[in-house]
Amino acid sequence: MAEEKTPHILDTEIHLEDNTCPNREERANGINSYYGNASDLVKDARAGNLKQCDRKFSQTSGCTLNFYLSVRVNTIRESAVIYHAPVGCSCPSLGYRELFQHLPVSLGMPENYDLHWITTSLNESDVVYGASEKLKTAIRTAQERYNPKAIFILTSCASGIIGEDVEGTVAEIQPEINARIVPIHCEGIRSRLVQTGYDAFWHAVLKYLVKPPQKKQKDLVNVASMLSYTWQDRREIIRLLGRMGLRVNFIPEFATIDQFEQLSEAAVTAPVCPTYTDYLSRGLEQEYGVPFFQYPSPMGFANTDGWLREIAKYTGKEKEAEEVIAEEHAKWDSKLAAIREEFLNIKGNGQKVELLGALGQGRLLAQMPYFDELGVKNSAAMCQDYDNLILEELEKMLVTTGDFKILVNTFQAAEQAHINRTLDPDMTLTCPFQGSSYKRKKGVTRVHSLRGDPNLWAQQSAYAGAVAYGNFLLQAFKTNTLQKTMLENTDDSYKPWFYEQPNPQYYQDTAE
Repeated sequence: MAEEKTPHILDTEIHLEDNTCPNREERANGINSYYGNASDLVKDARAGNLKQCDRKFSQTSGCTLNFYLSVRVNTIRESAVIYHAPVGCSCPSLGYRELFQHLPVSLGMPENYDLHWITTSLNESDVVYGASEKLKTAIRTAQERYNPKAIFILTSCASGIIGEDVEGTVAEIQPEINARIVPIHCEGIRSRLVQTGYDAFWHAVLKYLVKPPQKKQKDLVNVASMLSYTWQDRREIIRLLGRMGLRVNFIPEFATIDQFEQLSEAAVTAPVCPTYTDYLSRGLEQEYGVPFFQYPSPMGFANTDGWLREIAKYTGKEKEAEEVIAEEHAKWDSKLAAIREEFLNIKGNGQKVELLGALGQGRLLAQMPYFDELGVKNSAAMCQDYDNLILEELEKMLVTTGDFKILVNTFQAAEQAHINRTLDPDMTLTCPFQGSSYKRKKGVTRVHSLRGDPNLWAQQSAYAGAVAYGNFLLQAFKTNTLQKTMLENTDDSYKPWFYEQPNPQYYQDTAE
C-alpha cells in the first residue's frame, strides 16, 4: 500500500543562494479565487485541495511590480530605483509621489525629500536582442546623478519574458559602482498574487543589504509596515514603544540604508501585517537569529495588548508594557465603550450593525476581532487573496468568531457587487485603490486609509486608532448622501440576471 503523503502547507525555509523567492502559489498554496464558508476554506487548505482557478471573465488584477512594491522601494532614502521595463511601468512612481508630497516635515517627513528613479525604457528591439547594455548605462547614470548608497533594479514582464540575466549584469558592473546594486525580481507575469512582490523585495533586502550584526541592540524593534497603515499609525507605534524604552526600526518607507543593514541587530521583528512581514521575519531569524512573532497585530484593544506583551517578552520590558497598557486603557476604554453603545443603538432591539469588509488577509485576522469590540457584526468578508501563511491563525479565529462567508478575489468589482446585493450589509468597507462606490441604498466607506494621510482621524493602529476608526465608521453611517445620489442618478453596472446567479464567481472556470 502506497504511503499517504502529507499535503503541502507552507515552506518556511529561506534560500538566499537563489536569485529570488518562490511565488506565493508555490510557497504557501496561494489563491485569489474562492467563495464559501471560511471553515470550508480551512478544510480544503488542510487537505491540500485548494486550487487556483482561472476566470472566464476578469475585470482587473494586481501587479507584483506596481501594486505597493513601487512605493516601498521609491521612498527608501539614499537610494535610486531603476525600472528595467518599458517606460509605462514606471508611471506609478508619479502617483505614489502624490501620496507623500504633502506630509509635513513637522510630523517626521524627511526634509527636501524627492524620489529618484530611472527607466531603461525597453522597446521592441530590446525584447528581441536583450538590453543588458541599457541596464548598465542606467546603473552608471543613477550613480553619477544621485550618488546613492543603493540602487534597486525592478524587473518587469518584458525583462522576464526575454530572460534577461540581471544578476550577470550586476556582477559585471558592481566593481565600478560605489552603490550596492539590489536586483528585485518582481515581473508582473510571474505570479497572480501581489504578495509575491513583497517576498521578492524582502529576499533582495536579505540577500544584498542586511549585514551580519556587529552588536545586538536589546532596545531595537524591527517593524515593517504596509502602505495601508497611515502616517499617524506609524507615529502612534513609535510613541507606544518609546514609552516602553524601545526604539523602532521602521521600514521600508523613508528608511535609510543603514536601517536595512542593521535589521540583524534587533531584539525582535514585530508584525503590523503578518502577510507582508513573513518573509523578512523568517529570513532574519534563519540567518541572524532575530526572533519574531506573527500575531497579533496592533489593531483593536485586545490585539494591541497582546502585541505589546509579545514585544516585551523579547526585550525584557514586561513591567513597562503593563504600565503602558494600563495607562492606555484608562485613557481610551470609556471612549470605545461609548462607540460600542452608539453602534448597538443604530438598529435597536439587540440587533447588531452588519459590516462587509474588503480586506487583505493580514487585516482580516486583525480587524474581525476588532469589529467585535465595536459591537458590530461581520458575518462575511471579501479578501484580496488567501495563502497558508494565515491558516493556523484563521483556524483559531473561527473558534472565537464563528464561521463566516468569505469571497477571495483580487478587486473583481462584479463579484463584489454581487455579494453586496445578496448579503445586503448595513455598511460595505472598500480598499481605497478600488475606487468604486457600490450603487446601493446602504452605506459604503473605506476600510483603511494610506500612509500619506497625516490626519489623526485616519489612524487605525493601537488604542487611539481603534477609537479613531470607530468614530470614522459612525460618521459614515450618518453621511449617506453620495450613495443616495448614485442610486438616483446612475445606471446599474450589471444586468439583473447576473445577480440571480447563486455564486458571485459565476465566471470562475471550474473545469479540471
